[in-house]
Amino acid sequence: MALQPAHEDKEAKKDPQSGAGSSMQLFTWEDIGLCTGQGHPQQKQWLVIDRKVYDIGHFYQQHPGGAQIISHYAGQDATDAFTAFHANNALVRKYMSSLLIGELAQDQTSMEPSKNKLLVEDFRELRATIERMGLLNPNGLFFFLIFLQILLLEAASWITLWYFGTSLLPFLISAVLLTTSLTQAGFLQHDLGHLSVFRKPKWNQVVHMFVIGQLMGLSASWWKLTHDQHHAKPNCICKDPDLSMHSTLFTLGKVPSVELGMKKKKFMPCNHQHKYFFVSEYRYFPKEYEYFSGLCRHRISDCLVFVCLHRVLESIWFILLFFMSHIPMNIDYDKNLDWFSTQLQATCNVDQSLFNDWFTGHQNFQMEHHLFPTMPRYNCWKVASLVKSLCAKHSIEYQCKPLLTAFADITQSLWILTQGK
Repeated sequence: MALQPAHEDKEAKKDPQSGAGSSMQLFTWEDIGLCTGQGHPQQKQWLVIDRKVYDIGHFYQQHPGGAQIISHYAGQDATDAFTAFHANNALVRKYMSSLLIGELAQDQTSMEPSKNKLLVEDFRELRATIERMGLLNPNGLFFFLIFLQILLLEAASWITLWYFGTSLLPFLISAVLLTTSLTQAGFLQHDLGHLSVFRKPKWNQVVHMFVIGQLMGLSASWWKLTHDQHHAKPNCICKDPDLSMHSTLFTLGKVPSVELGMKKKKFMPCNHQHKYFFVSEYRYFPKEYEYFSGLCRHRISDCLVFVCLHRVLESIWFILLFFMSHIPMNIDYDKNLDWFSTQLQATCNVDQSLFNDWFTGHQNFQMEHHLFPTMPRYNCWKVASLVKSLCAKHSIEYQCKPLLTAFADITQSLWILTQGK
């Protein structure tokens, strides 16, 4: 459908930022696209939420969630992303009034004409159903038991060394126990970072800083800023920071592989990426740390006790989980698809079982997690059948694999890229 100009309404055409006029200014999708981009002479970046048009050109640098994540949606309909990331939408909207410059004209669709309107409407109805079922509400007991598991595993690790000494077998057992403890702590901080443990966002933020800082020796703000960008535009080149972090060691996706080939930049070690991916360092440490004591604690244990063995094992664990869910999937530049399609083309699931749920921290339900990032992880399986039904209705592939197959697909997908296929 061709874009039509906005209605020529004198009242509507008055500048809403100056306070003149009683009606909102009306815009077309073409207007929004033309007045978007950091290179725009007036620093305009417009986006749409529930048909309202907001100019974030002077705000994105102050955005609490980070400048990049909100800029990724400049010129686009950010309604579903806004709903997914904000636990209290009503409260956030109160602070958005100063950014409001108008709304879509009546002859404009509620979303870009390129999007599948029926799919978007069905997904929004699905989210409303999930909210009515209470599946976005956290259960404190579950996460208390997870935290208790973390403490007991770490205590068992140190007790093993203290009681049995530092001979090879106790050393290895202790390293495995500590690796498991830290990995489960990684899953817990992931839950806290997504505001899915406590009902109040502030409690999630405070406990998140403790878990990731004291138990893992990392920065909560660094993790939050990068991980939310990943969720906003997963597997989107130049927008998903997880792709950028691995770009020096891997050629990820057919599009980047072709581009490097055209530039004649296909060189070692990427030609052998399928052989070494599992020992690549998953953790890219930031320059600043929020908890110096947590950092010192882990550096001491790394150097004096386990000589980084548990960090190596932990990295392999995390790299397998991240790669199996994303690397075999579509990797491309942002095509401005609807939220449902954006998430499902970049993620896949792993079969449910008690072991798989525990081993992956429920990240085996990656599609449901990406669609509803604030939903407590133990509810993902309840939503899976609903998501699968919506996929079937709109002829979208719902990918779910056995765990070992998912691991094998990592190697296969990376090997195919080295062959230029």
